[in-house]
Amino acid sequence: MEQDAVAAVEDADSQLMYRIERPVYDEALIRSQLLKHKENSTTLGQRLAHQFRCSSKKAKAAALSFLPILTWLPSYPVKQYLFSDVVSGLSTGVVQLPQGLAYAMLAAVPPVYGLYSSFYPVLLYTFFGTSRHISIGTFAVISLMIGSVAVREAPDSMFYVLPANGSNMSAVLDVEARDARRVQVAVVLTTLVGIIQFVLGLLRFGFVAIYLTEPLVRGFTTAASVHVVISQLKYLLGVKTQRFSGPLSAIYSVKAVLYDITSTNVSTLILGLVCFIFLFVIKDLNERFKKKLPIPIPGEIIVVIVSTSVSYGMSLSDNYNVDVVGKIPTGLLPPTAPEFSLLPSLVTDSFAVAIVGFSMGISLAKTFALKHGYSVDGNQELIALGLCNFISSFFQTFAITCSMSRSLVQESTGGKTQIAGLLGSLMVLLVVVAIGFVFQPLPQTALAAIIMVNLLGMFKQFRDIPTLWRNSKIELAIWLVAFVASVLLGLDYGLLAAIAFAILTVIYRTQSPESAILGHVPGTELYCDVDEYEEVAEYEGIKIFHYNSSIYFANSDLYVNALKEKTGVNPEHLQAARKAQKKQKEKANGNHSFPMKMMSAQGVTHEVLSYNNAEKEQGNGQLGDRHSESVSEEAVFLEPLSTVHSIILDWTPASFIDSVGAKAIKQVIKEYAAVDVRVVIAGCSRSLMSELDTLQFFTGVTTPEMVFPTVHDAVLRCQHSKGSYGTT
Repeated sequence: MEQDAVAAVEDADSQLMYRIERPVYDEALIRSQLLKHKENSTTLGQRLAHQFRCSSKKAKAAALSFLPILTWLPSYPVKQYLFSDVVSGLSTGVVQLPQGLAYAMLAAVPPVYGLYSSFYPVLLYTFFGTSRHISIGTFAVISLMIGSVAVREAPDSMFYVLPANGSNMSAVLDVEARDARRVQVAVVLTTLVGIIQFVLGLLRFGFVAIYLTEPLVRGFTTAASVHVVISQLKYLLGVKTQRFSGPLSAIYSVKAVLYDITSTNVSTLILGLVCFIFLFVIKDLNERFKKKLPIPIPGEIIVVIVSTSVSYGMSLSDNYNVDVVGKIPTGLLPPTAPEFSLLPSLVTDSFAVAIVGFSMGISLAKTFALKHGYSVDGNQELIALGLCNFISSFFQTFAITCSMSRSLVQESTGGKTQIAGLLGSLMVLLVVVAIGFVFQPLPQTALAAIIMVNLLGMFKQFRDIPTLWRNSKIELAIWLVAFVASVLLGLDYGLLAAIAFAILTVIYRTQSPESAILGHVPGTELYCDVDEYEEVAEYEGIKIFHYNSSIYFANSDLYVNALKEKTGVNPEHLQAARKAQKKQKEKANGNHSFPMKMMSAQGVTHEVLSYNNAEKEQGNGQLGDRHSESVSEEAVFLEPLSTVHSIILDWTPASFIDSVGAKAIKQVIKEYAAVDVRVVIAGCSRSLMSELDTLQFFTGVTTPEMVFPTVHDAVLRCQHSKGSYGTT
């Protein structure tokens, strides 16, 4: 047996070269001489015992993993980080306060619940989260999803009551009862979201976010922004319209606003437009001069303070019928158990909110982690968000995730750790406990302006369309389907439709991959597409078929069809041609009573019986012995049916194969063998070989000698054995 000899030298041009001389390997040779499986002496019980064995080292690792704050707080560099975290925390808190009030309107609950949701979850995330820079709390998309569920489960129509005095006046909407019910729905939904996220985290399902591909998320969040803007039109205009939910809710909402647009409150509209323009200008200034400004100009808190002062001084609510926030109770609510009777109708919605919330959080957390050189744990992030939502729900909060705008503020103002987020939440606590009543005259149109301006960045995602058109039509289709489905069907059904479509595109790609015939690059062992490169040439009589996908039930037939089409060698056609040749030879030589030997140019012998003789032989139950035939038998040579004697299947891209795919390949090998075309396989990974062994692929006509580690091994073997293959 020749030994491998490998030499690496540098030529005159300093180009690294390698030369190797070895035998042509096939799978049988590899198994017998090169590779031996390691013997696993440990039993299943031993492995389980090792996995669940408790030690001080494992306990410490588990504690640090569950409470990441223990990894950085003991070594917190006070002199280096504290000042930056204080500045960042105050800046973030100034933004978090008005956003909490505003996003509560999206969640269809009173504004004070937005403040609760801006305190408890942030406090908890400081202990359990792994990201140092994201700002946890209320977020427009999640708030809108919660609001649509709350409106669906507690619509206005359920809370119209007749006046107590029994007069003939029309029914009056009981706002307090409606809001109380919607709070119950939001709290129960948040509890369920927390449970789902926590369980998925324990089960190590942090990878679930990969199914929300970036085009899907961007299309979905753009659609959510459309929903948010539409939902705020009535507050900006000061009109009284019903809030819709479910499919086509966006269209119904626009129709309702346009129908009542003649009743627009001019004072509300003017105040809202002034706030909108002011915030837009401030955001633009912050963006233009972000490198020169030590901290961003806090436009939102300025709007809140000024509009509240104007509303209080001019009595806008009493004199001009401008809708205001209203009563904000002082202090925190005691913990109460959610209304679990509502759970059955909220399961589907809770999964959607849980996945979207985690996806938004982990994508932003990974972005900041990559920028600042640390890592985040997706599973721990699921656990952290789950605990934030679950525990906080007992204190009357609604579901949260990270906010892009606040996270950018927290990071850009120098925030180093979640101490910044903790300080921001303490600012919110101060408002809730001490000065919440100050914001009772705050006009709702000012909050609507805050929401709309904060979402303008989302609409820049429409710029994705021309980029995706140039780069990937399939990803563009995912973006458009996510956007259109979410706008028309609502965020819940739209998200499900988008995920289903994204999965279908994966199936489409595996069913319609690129296939090619490969040729040899002269002077190398490289093989490339003959249709793409001029230098590439095919070997005579050999076709190398490359298919850029695994082989399984969904594409096995397509694989076979592509193989026959690309190689130009179809066994069915060759069989039909052979039969036609035989009939022509029989006619040319007459209807003899003795058998003929039909021989192909490749030396393969086929015995052909005349009709009468065949009947007689079949009646005896066996065919005659070829070697006992008379020397007077006439040998007739058939014309070669195909110039191709070998087909090499390049399985380098294949990562798996199932039983249907394996059966299809074995059938193809049999069909080609019947027409004297040899089929071999090249480029199998070891994991794929294990799957083939499990599927009992190497039985009958298929043997390990037909499998080669590289395409070049397969080519050399096919060239060497082309004359002897199939001889008897």
